[in-house]
Amino acid sequence: MVDELIRKNRSFRRFHEEMQVETETLMELVNLARLSASAGNMQPLKYILVNEPPQTSDVFSHLRWAAYLKDWPGPREGQRPPAYIVILGDTRISRNFHCDHGIAAQSILLGAVDRGLGGCILGSIDRDGLREDLSIGKQYEILLVLALGHPLEMVVLSEAEGNIRYWRDEKGVHHVPKRPLKELILNWEDQTRRSFYRRREESMSPARPLAY
Repeated sequence: MVDELIRKNRSFRRFHEEMQVETETLMELVNLARLSASAGNMQPLKYILVNEPPQTSDVFSHLRWAAYLKDWPGPREGQRPPAYIVILGDTRISRNFHCDHGIAAQSILLGAVDRGLGGCILGSIDRDGLREDLSIGKQYEILLVLALGHPLEMVVLSEAEGNIRYWRDEKGVHHVPKRPLKELILNWEDQTRRSFYRRREESMSPARPLAY
């Protein structure tokens, strides 16, 4: 179940803009973040929910989309996110948010996928402009914006062969290369060798008599 959710949880950048995400759903997703781990259990994160125009347009205007797609300025009208969750750090609670916002974002997006939605974590933000438009107090650090909605695009995973830049084909399918597992596990050879010998020993062990 978790494996399937993680595989389905892609960075979607085009949505059915006409399909609204209800406030209750956004609250449920933030509750998942609330229940997630927090460094020192300080819980310094705060959230702003946006799912109504003109605020959705205001948020969209302060975001930068898909750095690898140089000729794509972002989703056009009709394909823009119908909802956002802005993740903030309350500096009155802590000046260091560690990895809390990453954990929260992942929890929210997995919950979104489980509800038939999709999203995208955005860190390239015009923070001054967003702060002004949403009247965000100076005590809150703008950490991330999560775009949410019903995905309008297909995202496909593949194994990277040197190049890890995502790209779109002529049909608009979004391809995301992932580094192979053996490239990530530094002691891959040792572990696979041990696993091989362990399996061989188990296969050669005499069968244990049944106990009656």
